Formats: sequence, C-alpha cells, structure tokens
Amino acid sequence: MIMNGDKKSVELIVYVDENGVPTGETAPKLEAHNSSTRLHAAFSCYIFDDKGRILVTRRALGKKVWPGVWTNSVCGHPGPDESHESAIARRADYELGMKIKDLSVMLPDYVYKTTPFNGIVEYEFCPVYLARMSSDPNPNAEEVEAYKWIEWDEFVAHLADDDGGNHWSFWCKDQVRRFRPEILKSYLNPRT
Repeated sequence: MIMNGDKKSVELIVYVDENGVPTGETAPKLEAHNSSTRLHAAFSCYIFDDKGRILVTRRALGKKVWPGVWTNSVCGHPGPDESHESAIARRADYELGMKIKDLSVMLPDYVYKTTPFNGIVEYEFCPVYLARMSSDPNPNAEEVEAYKWIEWDEFVAHLADDDGGNHWSFWCKDQVRRFRPEILKSYLNPRT
C-alpha cells in the first residue's frame, strides 16, 4: 500500500517475470488491470470449514475485474515485499472479515491469462493456496456480493456446468482442474 496526497491508500501490484520473480516495477492495482494487463504477482485461496465444505464468493458488482462472477473464497495481490501468506491473511480479513489457519500451497507455480472480460485481461503469476476458517465470514459488501458454503463435489459440478461460460471465474475453473488430490483430501475431511 502507498499513501497519496489525500491520505487515501492505494493498493500496488508487483510486476513479475515468467518465473514469478519481481521485476522491481509496481503499479496501482486499478490502473494496472486493463486490456493489456502485464504479468503480475497474485494469489488464489480456497477456504474450507470444519465440515469440509468450501467457501465460494460472488464478486461485488462494483469491482473492475470480473464483477458479479462466482469464484473461489478469496483472491488478491501481495504488495511490494509482502509474502503471499501475509497477503492472503490481509485479504481474507478485508474481503471476508474472517481469520484463516492451516494455510498450504496447492499450485505454487500457477500462471494464467484470460481473454478480455468487460474489456479487462487478467494475467497473473498466481500461487494457489488452501486454508481452513478460524472465524465465520462477515463479508465486505464492496468486495463480495454473496457467499455460500458448499460441498466440494457440488462445487466441481458447478464449474463443469459453466465450462466456456462466465458464471464462474476463468481462474477458478482452470485451477481446480489442476488440483492434487493428495493435498485436497485433508481439507475435505470433517474436523472434530
């Protein structure tokens, strides 16, 4: 984050090379996302409850990138010199009003580029994480239009039904196809 003259915070994204190494360049998040978005650092996180259900969210209608689309629990961008783990905790708190625990990486080197959606291209070096909830969600309406907890098999069926559509985010559908069952399994098991 940086502060501008009127003391309002501006979130910065970090440009990276094809290996996820920062180039030393940053840009304001909203300005950086456009029809020719450059590769930048990001993350996706899938949060599970104690029953093994996944939290899915519908992006707020006022968001610049993929508004009104259903997706995984939380996505975002690490700031300059911020770890992915810190960025995930920060965004989970800001977007979802919740705390998380048991964070582990599912896809450490995931990269994707979308076709334009409402004129915006996403192009991210985006490690994918799994986590468990440690508090209930209380979403920020500026970020999250709606949310629900669903069973994993139901979630996967929704994604399959939307193949080629835009009811669910491109990255969510693409990431889940690559998930490694041996890591996912421990998050799907109910906790007592």
